[in-house]
Amino acid sequence: MLKKQIQDALNDQINAELYSGYLYQAMGAYFENKGLDGFAQWMKAQAKEEQFHAEKFYDYVNERGGRVFFTAIDAPPSDWDSTLKVFEDTLSHEEAVTERINNLVSLALEHKDQATYNMLQWFVEEQVEEEDNVNHVIDQLNLIGDEQKGGTGLLILDRELGQRVFTPPATIGE
Repeated sequence: MLKKQIQDALNDQINAELYSGYLYQAMGAYFENKGLDGFAQWMKAQAKEEQFHAEKFYDYVNERGGRVFFTAIDAPPSDWDSTLKVFEDTLSHEEAVTERINNLVSLALEHKDQATYNMLQWFVEEQVEEEDNVNHVIDQLNLIGDEQKGGTGLLILDRELGQRVFTPPATIGE
């Protein structure tokens, strides 16, 4: 059985993951409006991944005899100054998620909840990957430079990012 403080923190994380998906959908809509369908596809795959993360937490709370509660999700931004700014905001968001996951790990250790600690290790590893993926795109955007002058590079990167699809692990426990 989950302690109430851990259950509440995990519920908060479920809602944070749902917000993340909502944010990435908004970013995808922004890119579609700009005619950058590959960037939009990348964000749509990211949104699906965040939904999967929320479901992973949801399933865990239920498996441990807890109760899932949902709260209102704030509206995400809908406009950015540039493609680079979208990905800088994405990195900032993922760094905040990493901090949230680290705080959950600390809470699990504080309560000597080894099962929750163990489950959270998947998310610790996932956040390293998330930040690395976004940093890679930022590096490429910085190489391209001013997107108003570097349209060819932006279109090539758009095509590359359009290849991304979200494939969930074979089992939720992976």
